[in-house]
Amino acid sequence: MSRHLIPLALVLAFSAAQAEKADRLKPMVFTADKEGRIDSVNQRTELFGNVIITKGTLMLKAEKVDVRETRDGYHQAYASGATGQPVSFRQARDTPGEAIEGHADQLEYDTKNETVRFIGNASVRRTRGSTVADEVTGAVIVYDSRTEVFALEGGSASPNPNGRVRMVLMPRAQPDAPASAPPAVLPLQPSTTLTPPKKPS
Repeated sequence: MSRHLIPLALVLAFSAAQAEKADRLKPMVFTADKEGRIDSVNQRTELFGNVIITKGTLMLKAEKVDVRETRDGYHQAYASGATGQPVSFRQARDTPGEAIEGHADQLEYDTKNETVRFIGNASVRRTRGSTVADEVTGAVIVYDSRTEVFALEGGSASPNPNGRVRMVLMPRAQPDAPASAPPAVLPLQPSTTLTPPKKPS
């Protein structure tokens, strides 16, 4: 089945506030339950078992993560989940109370380009508190946190029927319309045309 590639500007999908800018200056912190492997020559680190990566408000959880440092000092993380336990991702946005959350079978995170690639049964949503504001699903979703643009691909790894991509855009809250004023009560006026009936003589 042919794949569908759909670039989406968030002016159409998600409101255009950027991801938390302060995260760029925060260190990456890695924790895991099981063994790990550090290859200093090739600048590569492998971690296994409930791996958690944090960088400011950003949090990535996976069963296995392979992190590689580029020559210019950036990192590329390749994460995969376990059966029935996909990789999860969350990052706050500059808009107070909002966040980007997503999960997929695999995930690629690039600190230089600030992109997250969700691969296989991918789902990404914008939340406002505990409420889902918008959601996109597909076989592959690429999220650019600098520009707030998503690219979606359909295909056999999509969770949707026939491998299609899917978007759910919730209606924006509208300000309450002012209550209509009750009709003005006209004051009683004495009649100037009616005459009292004549008394019988």
